Amino acid sequence: MPKYLVRASLSADGLKGTMQEGGTRRRDAVSNLVRSVGGSLESFYYAFGEDDIYAIFDLPDNVSAAALSVTVATAGAGRPVTVVLITPEEMDQVAQRRADYRAPGA
Repeated sequence: MPKYLVRASLSADGLKGTMQEGGTRRRDAVSNLVRSVGGSLESFYYAFGEDDIYAIFDLPDNVSAAALSVTVATAGAGRPVTVVLITPEEMDQVAQRRADYRAPGA
């Protein structure tokens, strides 16, 4: 199953809700959200800095990842950024695949 890294910056309301409910309850809510589209939560961390949350999900496909991102963003709790992760084995396959491309001006 494909893996995705999600970085999220919480809105003021998202931070207030997290402080009211606690970190573990919000992590559980995220885990339930991921399970609702057939995935699983591998890891979940809070951080300080530009992003407030880092999580890794196993999800069936990009459509599932997009559904999660849109759901969270439209709820107004925060702004998620989703990164598709590639395994070392997949990178081996990338190295073997050739694409035909001409750079601009070449």
